[in-house]
Amino acid sequence: MDKHSHIPWEEDCYMDLQSTGQKAGPQKEKEVSWLQKHQLALECLVCGDVLEGVVSHVKKAGLLTSTETGLVQKAGSMPDKWHTLVELLSNRDPQGSGLKTFLVTSYPMEYQLICQYDTVLQQQRNILLQRFREEPEVPSHKSVNQNFQTPDSTSPLSLLLIEGVSDLQQREHDFMQLSVTRGAGPLHGRPLGLDKLLLPLTRTSPAPRVCLTVGVAGSGKSRLVSRFVRLWSLGQIHREISLVLPVACWELGCCERLSADRLMRMLLPQKAECVTVTAAYKTLLVIDGLEELRSTLDFAEAPPTSDPKREVPVADLITNIVRGNLLPGAMLWLLCRPGMGARVPAGLVDRVTEIPPLTHAQIRQHLHTYPLTQGAEQIIWAHLTSQKPLLVLCSVPALCGVIMDTLLHALEAGLEDRLLPQTLTEIYVHYCWPLHQEAEWSRSSARKQLGTLGKLAFYSLLRGRHTHTESEARAYGLDLPPPPASLGFHVLRREVSVCGGSACVWRFTNLSLQEFLAAVFYYSSARRGMFDLFSESSVSWPRIGFLSHYRAALQRADQSHAAAQKSDQSHASVTNLQIFLRFLTGLLSPATAELVAGALGVSRDEHATHRVAASTTLQTAVGGSGSGAVNTRCVSLVACLAEMRQMEMLRSVEEDLIGCGLKGKLSVSACTVLAYLLQVSAVCADDTNLSGCLDHGVLKRLLPQLLYCSNLRLESNEFKDDAMELLGSLLSAKDCHIQSLSLADNLVHNKGAKPLSRALLVNRTLTTLDLRGNTIGPKGAKSLAEALKMNQALVSLNLQNNHIEDEGARALAELLQTNRKLSSLNLQKNNLSADGVKRIAESLKKNQTLQELNMSGNQLGDVGAVALAQALTINHTLRSLRLQSSSVSDKGVAAITQALCSNHGLITLILRENSVGVEGAKAIAKALQKNHTLQELDLTANLLHDEGVTAIGKAVKVNRALTSLHLQWNFMKVNAAQALAESLHTNTHLQLLDLQENALGDDGVISLASALKTNSSLSVLYLQGVSMGKAGAVALAEALMVNKSLHTLDLRGNSIGMAGAKALSSALKTNRSLRRLNLQENSLGMDGAIFIATALKGNHQLTYINLQGNGIGESGAKVVSEHIRAEAAECVVDI
Repeated sequence: MDKHSHIPWEEDCYMDLQSTGQKAGPQKEKEVSWLQKHQLALECLVCGDVLEGVVSHVKKAGLLTSTETGLVQKAGSMPDKWHTLVELLSNRDPQGSGLKTFLVTSYPMEYQLICQYDTVLQQQRNILLQRFREEPEVPSHKSVNQNFQTPDSTSPLSLLLIEGVSDLQQREHDFMQLSVTRGAGPLHGRPLGLDKLLLPLTRTSPAPRVCLTVGVAGSGKSRLVSRFVRLWSLGQIHREISLVLPVACWELGCCERLSADRLMRMLLPQKAECVTVTAAYKTLLVIDGLEELRSTLDFAEAPPTSDPKREVPVADLITNIVRGNLLPGAMLWLLCRPGMGARVPAGLVDRVTEIPPLTHAQIRQHLHTYPLTQGAEQIIWAHLTSQKPLLVLCSVPALCGVIMDTLLHALEAGLEDRLLPQTLTEIYVHYCWPLHQEAEWSRSSARKQLGTLGKLAFYSLLRGRHTHTESEARAYGLDLPPPPASLGFHVLRREVSVCGGSACVWRFTNLSLQEFLAAVFYYSSARRGMFDLFSESSVSWPRIGFLSHYRAALQRADQSHAAAQKSDQSHASVTNLQIFLRFLTGLLSPATAELVAGALGVSRDEHATHRVAASTTLQTAVGGSGSGAVNTRCVSLVACLAEMRQMEMLRSVEEDLIGCGLKGKLSVSACTVLAYLLQVSAVCADDTNLSGCLDHGVLKRLLPQLLYCSNLRLESNEFKDDAMELLGSLLSAKDCHIQSLSLADNLVHNKGAKPLSRALLVNRTLTTLDLRGNTIGPKGAKSLAEALKMNQALVSLNLQNNHIEDEGARALAELLQTNRKLSSLNLQKNNLSADGVKRIAESLKKNQTLQELNMSGNQLGDVGAVALAQALTINHTLRSLRLQSSSVSDKGVAAITQALCSNHGLITLILRENSVGVEGAKAIAKALQKNHTLQELDLTANLLHDEGVTAIGKAVKVNRALTSLHLQWNFMKVNAAQALAESLHTNTHLQLLDLQENALGDDGVISLASALKTNSSLSVLYLQGVSMGKAGAVALAEALMVNKSLHTLDLRGNSIGMAGAKALSSALKTNRSLRRLNLQENSLGMDGAIFIATALKGNHQLTYINLQGNGIGESGAKVVSEHIRAEAAECVVDI
């Protein structure tokens, strides 16, 4: 057969085209040998000791040579060794009879495993597919007797790979974690798909044995397990794993003591008892919900055991499995809330991941899944964006569904937009008490249900229990299963065993709902209770009156928070009651008064009395929190006031924050309120500006709360070196989220630069540091440079006006030779001479990352300019070079422009306020004809004159890159204007032209106006102070009637008069492109101003106009401004 009758397939294989159609009829399938049938089982199941025995036996039997034995031993992993052995045996013993006989006699258990491999594996896959065939259900407001599934958009397909559990996650309640981070999730998390969860991250790293995934309550951990198990069972991910054995910790809690063997028998399918004896299977044990164990994990005290048959407490069993004492061959995937995850020693965990929060886009997408009208959807989204705490909570999938269900139900019930729930307490009040109560929801019935559910929620919360057996729930008077129309059906969820047993438990649909119902029970009971409600027995100190019980709750919440801050595990079982207290306080809000009063039988007067008492108590607690650092407990007290809608303190501080009026007003209580606003206020969402209002003491109090600000501005606070010690500790913290820090215009010296430098050695978040206007000097610059040799995060450093001198420049030059992160460096006004600039220039020849360099205000002269020019011939990474006021003359410019002829990286060149003359301008013009990358050129305040600008104008005629050209204050006249106008006739790239303060006269302006009639690219034209009169204005007006690109025109300081204004007014009636017009100081008079104002009636594109300084007078200005506002409401008028 010739080769043209073949086609290439799978590289070296060929498919015979001629023979494919000739072989007809049924063919006998080739018999599969025992070796081939069980090759995968051999590779996956049999351990090293068995392999050694097998190799020795088959060698003695003559089935392997010594050379072939060596090939087996040299193969890499255990599966590779078995693969090599099977391939070699297939040649001499295709049926594997010798191997089969040896295994039956010497290793019968392993032989049985091999034979049952496919059966057991497929059986387990089928069982898991049956158990995890549906997503967990989430209640919907649509009907209390049916459930709606949360869309897949809220179920994570990928996780975030993190370094470990943060201090915030370890010590604070889930809600506080969300609030502090604004629901943004971990700062350094890297996406990791479920298909990569248990695989090595690199070719050389091993696969993890213990993987820990953390997520706040309601983030979807169990849903994630369900999705993982389904995908694995379908063979879509992790096909290298033989068995996946999922178990929920509440199931294990049903046993007081348990052995590893009994655990495996619980999890494995029936008829697979032999698997329990060996760890040969590559098994993944998934343990979900560590916090739901009935006893606390204690890795410090749990006694070690390696006996798989020994029964030990369940917590000790899991501890020994994680340690590797039991089931050492199994892989572990642990899932829990962050606080529990922190109790697993970092040294035992190979990989830590976190469930990512929902982004705003995902929340909006989830809203699209509801059957809403466009108007209703817009109302709900606008409400969420205006109530930032609610939007943050929507980053948790379970809460997102509850919040949107409730808001939609409220809208459908006719609630006005302004009356929609604003806090989570109000959300849950509406969620648990529908606005239109059905017959079954009578007040007495609701009160009884709230009592039983609330009591179960409260006392279970105190014990740290979140799952309840039927017997436990019935002990509190609950009917199970709850009737379809009852509150219990609305808020409880039944969970069945994933192990296939008959065990089941009941839980509240979310932890926060349990805390809310606990608060409802406490409030209802506190009104008439005579003993301490935190003691379930009736024996306690007497407490009479609501206020006494509220103070007890406040005290207990403080104690629980203090216990949570301790790093040891002696307080691990203490429940954090901060959110419980917040719900309890929120029930006193006037927004919930009517619903709460109806359901709990509280009169309006009694409710108001309780609110006043609680508010007074909280305000006293906030003011008496001491002069120490503001902690999350203090912030939580302010959050309680906000939950109760006691907003007077918050509004006062927020108004001062917006108006930069906090200086001298930051008392202890104001500091605490400010700390709360840092988390929730829209003013601080993107940029936290605390400039000019802090001193050392206030900074010390606010320090822990500044840790989570992304962009922090602390300018003009007169901070000295001691304040830098505080900020250094802040930047060094493990949980630091600060990405941009401005310390401009403070009193920082070289001593203060040292703690900042030490912090940069370990900080991994700060990308922008602004120290302009300080005095760190050469030593401070050297400290920063040494730190930045190690730092891998900072990309922008501003040292403007810091007196670093040549010594500091040398240190920074040395840094630039090795640093691979810094992209922006500002060294403006630092007393640098040509020598210091030359060092920087030399470093640029090696540096490939710096993109912006500002050397303005230094005496670099032509020598420094020549050095930078030499660097530009080699460096093509630098995008912006600023040399304003740097004593550069024609010689230096000639060198720079020569470099521009070959440089293809520089985009911005600032040469304003130098001594560039006609020769320098000609050199620039020559470069512009060859350069194809420079986009912005600033030659303001030089000595170009007509001849120099004319040369540049001719170059602009052919240049196709320049978009911005500044020629202000250059002694140019009409000839230069004509040259530029001629270039504008053909140039289609220039967008900004600045000709301010040049004596162009009417003739020059007329030439430019003529060009504007044909030019289609220029959008900004500055003609301030160009000696223009009526004729020039008339010419510009004619141009504006046809020009469609110009949107900004500045004509300040000319003399166009009333006639010029009249001409421009006619143009404004037809022009549709102009957005900004400045006619300040143009002798318009009242009549000219009226002409302009009248023209705006037909022009609604203009957004800004300046008519100041035109002799209109105060009364005339009022008339004109009112007329403009009436005719063009969107237009801003300065008059």
